[in-house]
Amino acid sequence: MRSPVLALLMMLGAAPALAEATSALDAQPRAAARATRQMVAAAHPLAAEAGLAMLRQGGTAVDAAIAAQVVLTLVEPQSSGIGGGALLMHWNAARRRVSAWDGRETAPAAATPGLFLKPDGTPMPFYEAVLSGRSVGVPGVMPMLAAAHAVEGRLPWADLFAPAIKLAEEGFAISPRLAAQIAADAERLKRNPAAAAYFFKPDGAPLPEGAILKNPALAQTLRALAERGAAALQTGPIAAAIVEGVQKHGDASNGMTAADLAAYSPKQRMPVCGPYRAFTVCGFPPPSSGGVAVAQILGVLEHFPLSHLDPRGVDAAHLIGEAGRLAFADRNLYLADSDFVPVPLRGLLEPTYLTLRAQLLDQDRAVASPRAGNPRWRDADLAPQPAQPEYGTSHLSIVDAAGNAVSMTTTVEDAFGARLMVAGFFLNNELTDFSFRPEINGRPVANRVQGGKRPRSSMAPTLVFNPDGTLFATLGSPGGARIIGYVAQALTGLLDWKLDPQAAVSLPHIGTTGIEVELEANTGAAGLEGALKQRGHVVTVRPMDSGLQAVVVTPAGLLGGADPRREGVAVGD
Repeated sequence: MRSPVLALLMMLGAAPALAEATSALDAQPRAAARATRQMVAAAHPLAAEAGLAMLRQGGTAVDAAIAAQVVLTLVEPQSSGIGGGALLMHWNAARRRVSAWDGRETAPAAATPGLFLKPDGTPMPFYEAVLSGRSVGVPGVMPMLAAAHAVEGRLPWADLFAPAIKLAEEGFAISPRLAAQIAADAERLKRNPAAAAYFFKPDGAPLPEGAILKNPALAQTLRALAERGAAALQTGPIAAAIVEGVQKHGDASNGMTAADLAAYSPKQRMPVCGPYRAFTVCGFPPPSSGGVAVAQILGVLEHFPLSHLDPRGVDAAHLIGEAGRLAFADRNLYLADSDFVPVPLRGLLEPTYLTLRAQLLDQDRAVASPRAGNPRWRDADLAPQPAQPEYGTSHLSIVDAAGNAVSMTTTVEDAFGARLMVAGFFLNNELTDFSFRPEINGRPVANRVQGGKRPRSSMAPTLVFNPDGTLFATLGSPGGARIIGYVAQALTGLLDWKLDPQAAVSLPHIGTTGIEVELEANTGAAGLEGALKQRGHVVTVRPMDSGLQAVVVTPAGLLGGADPRREGVAVGD
């Protein structure tokens, strides 16, 4: 595998031409957004506009990401916010450097491997864990963004909060997606007095689409962040409110203390970069499984001529599904926070290992039961993590006028996180991304709970580079464990089938979370069910609610794509 440095410096050619989104391959007849200088793609128009406002003031991609994130806290609280965490990939065009900023939440120091076990030693039901103080991780998104801003920001920190503060004080119209989520989650939200007062009328009815919602408590919190930096959430009255909320939420706490919040520290990690076709794809390393799994899927698919296949056909669906099933088998055994568990990262991404994995594929028949491989540098006897729910997230893709780029996936995990509202924002339930079972048959699960550990993520913020080392694309998606498949499929759309970003993010979904092949309901993909079953696949047809955001750099300027399945937009100048 080429090193990231060599891959980004190779001077071998220019970007390919892209097919238009009006191609027959596009699932939704929406044209790609266009710009010549700068662009923001985000999950809500108000967040995208806040980010673009920062770019228009001369800000960087990181400045825009911060402004967009704090607005998302207000307008898309079901997906992300300052009470959660985020993973950020950054491209510094002047220094030709890729960096990976880890703002993933951590378990409190007092958390133990049995955090989610019942007294009889069996795992508790998922929502019993979510709706309690057990599930809340130490928030990391704002400390991470502050650290990234200190290196890559240009505008004053306080200025980045102005759009969100104004919206919180003056109010915003509840979007269709937020209104639907409030109504669907009413029973859980009403358990928290602050959330009940915020989202429901005095008679208990949920606020409808179009209602104007103000959040003065969040405005006050954002003013404190603007003045004190991320420390406003780590020490002082807001931090004390977080700890008190966790301790009193539901039937149990996880032992979170003020010291846990004060001690939180973001990290810079080495990106996972590797070749795909003529390109270099860079993703996020552990504690996320996203970058590794996407790289493995691409590494297997590289052995097959996808560009000659119909993106909507059964042959492509079979290969994408099989590559994903193999990647998930490795993910479930090996991937976790590498600060706590030895992850054989080099072995999992070795070209020879991926060739061996590709040789397991039969183009006409599904692998009966994909198993984890045996990569070199394996240094632990582990048990695979059983399947359990994984939800949530939002994504930002940004390119600024200087050519710097951000790909940031951000989350509170489940809808509205732990349903615990403090100081105008929701706290995450991120610790339920840990394995509820710490060991199986005497062997530890890599992603078990440990104090100070970051739970495994599936977030896959991604940057793609041309053969000459220049930026080609920034993309990513929400969607829990399905993020991996969403991003991998969008990449094949961009790189194999030369689709523009809007066409790539609109493709009908074909994916997996390990065993079944999933086909997106009410799309052309669902029509492949019978043909895939004939090849031995277990198939499920279901909604696949991705929220892909992508920006591609072309010789003529920027093209943006926002997933038509959600409310996102791409805007630019």
